[in-house]
Amino acid sequence: MPPTRNRRGDRDRNRRPGTPRRTGRPEDLVRRTAFDVIRAVETRDAYANLLLPTRLRERGLTGRDAALATELTYGTLRGRGTYDAVLALCSDRELRRVDGPLLDVLRLGTHQLLATRIPAHAAVATAVELARSVSGPGQAKFANAVLRKVATRDLDGWLTIVAPEGGNPTERLSIAHSHPRWIVSALRDALGPDGDEIDALLAADNDRPRVTLVARPGRATLEELYEAGAEPAPHSPYAALLPEGDPAAILAVREGRAAVQDEASQLVALALAAAPLDGSDSRWADLCAGPGGKAGLLSAVAAGRDARLLAADLQPHRAGLVRGAVTDRATVIVADGTAPAWRPGSFDRVLLDVPCTGLGALRRRPEARWRRGPASVAELGPLQRKLLESALEAVRPGGVVAYVTCSPHLAETRVVVDDVLRGRDGVERLDTPAVLREVSPGLEGIGEGSYAQFWPHRHGTDAMFMALLRRI
Repeated sequence: MPPTRNRRGDRDRNRRPGTPRRTGRPEDLVRRTAFDVIRAVETRDAYANLLLPTRLRERGLTGRDAALATELTYGTLRGRGTYDAVLALCSDRELRRVDGPLLDVLRLGTHQLLATRIPAHAAVATAVELARSVSGPGQAKFANAVLRKVATRDLDGWLTIVAPEGGNPTERLSIAHSHPRWIVSALRDALGPDGDEIDALLAADNDRPRVTLVARPGRATLEELYEAGAEPAPHSPYAALLPEGDPAAILAVREGRAAVQDEASQLVALALAAAPLDGSDSRWADLCAGPGGKAGLLSAVAAGRDARLLAADLQPHRAGLVRGAVTDRATVIVADGTAPAWRPGSFDRVLLDVPCTGLGALRRRPEARWRRGPASVAELGPLQRKLLESALEAVRPGGVVAYVTCSPHLAETRVVVDDVLRGRDGVERLDTPAVLREVSPGLEGIGEGSYAQFWPHRHGTDAMFMALLRRI
């Protein structure tokens, strides 16, 4: 019988390029899975939160192995800016000249060395083995040399070098918290007078988000979620926090009666439903409804008040996701909110959650910070304004529109609303924070006056913006 080493060599020679090396060690498959998702994000614009669960299932990774793969994937994507600054000092090549797959291996190894409890020798050894698998023996030697230099200091030690106090404040924050400079500047502007909270906000963007569930009223109860291991949540009357475990293991989630939904996302839907209006209150609409989180909650609230929801989305596959989230009293259509298929004044309440840069959800989609640039804001602006104009035409006099974005960028929030309403008669701004506090008594730090802004570092939610507008 040939030696085991040769049998493994035969298997490796016969394996398809790009498939994980089968060494018999689970940790190798864990790291390869994280690497594959990171490469897909880099080269195919994949979304880690969608691709990673699929890869975990395909490769049979559960429990601690799945948790480690998740940490390595998201941690590497979040920390890329910091890690690149460190790697630039430890490499004798410019990073732009390092082969893409090898650079992702180096980032993955650096995350293990600087942000996990994995022993340095194990972090270096596994990263070198991964480099050998994806880039060859010569590149493995390069990876070994670079990562051994990285291992000479801890994260704080490196930050004193790559992001020293006393330097350019924006540059320091950008490197220390791994955010592009333009995002640091935009978030500081959005904080306004509270700009001294920028360190806390950037740090919160890099925290692992809590898994928040919603018990859709009339379809599931909080008690049902508590019995499944969830805990009370601080803000939404329908929210529960899941400290650990797979949400899909909960029966109510599997059946669509409950779902994963951020508390800020829940509260903006509930605030629209609670906003005061005169006259009829039976026709509601969600004009950019995909993938269906807010529509699912709105349709449940509407059903309890004998109202109907029309949920529209431009993309057929997103409309399909909405159909799986709403009650049977809701109607889902494929339609363009800027060229509506409904008559003016058709609705009493309209939710408009516009396409945006997603800067408010960087905790959940860390790759978005590297995928977007300042030009994205300018590109989305005309669409956001056109959609808001269409929403205001769709609501009847006396009805209410909720303009919502999952971004705190001023050019996507209050500037859009102010531009659309400038010189436009017959629309008034409601006291949005006051309506939100009716839904969630004790809710603080969301602003005063016409506009409301949630923050990760204050509320533990996505940085979601909301403006309630009434036609008069």
